[in-house]
Amino acid sequence: MKYKLTSEELKDGDVTLYRIKALKDFSDVKEGDLGGWIEKEENLSQEGICWVYGNARIYGNARICGNAKIFNNAKVYDNAEVSGNAWVSDNAMVYGNAEVSGKATVYGNAKVYGKATVYGNALISHNANVFGDAEIYGNAKIYGNAKVFGDAWVSDDAEIYSTARVSGNAKISGDAKISGGVIC
Repeated sequence: MKYKLTSEELKDGDVTLYRIKALKDFSDVKEGDLGGWIEKEENLSQEGICWVYGNARIYGNARICGNAKIFNNAKVYDNAEVSGNAWVSDNAMVYGNAEVSGKATVYGNAKVYGKATVYGNALISHNANVFGDAEIYGNAKIYGNAKVFGDAWVSDDAEIYSTARVSGNAKISGDAKISGGVIC
């Protein structure tokens, strides 16, 4: 076992979370380090080097595994999964049945939810929202106040930013850069 739940509790709505404590050294975590907050042991794998830092919170049936890292005030909950070498930080939220994996990064006030999947080297940041069955992958970047939803996917080196909305069955790829308007 690499960590244990401490007796230190935090209420998040109706959920009681427990601070975690490292039982051994791994990655940048040292034995005795206090981590973030989880509801139950099933939320954070005992394998790999995944970790929850700071005030980050994981609860519900959410799962963090592999080498994933959750930082700052980020929240992962419901049935969401963060795996691989993915990072979720700042005030970002991943929830519903969303999946973030690979080397993907979600930060700022970004939200990934519904059945959305974010993977590869994708970056979701600022106040961006990715939801529905949207798929973001490759080196794609979604940032600003952009929204990608429905069955839309964004891949390769495409960037969706500012107030752009991409939805429906839209497929954005290559070096496309979209900063405003609605693409359906």
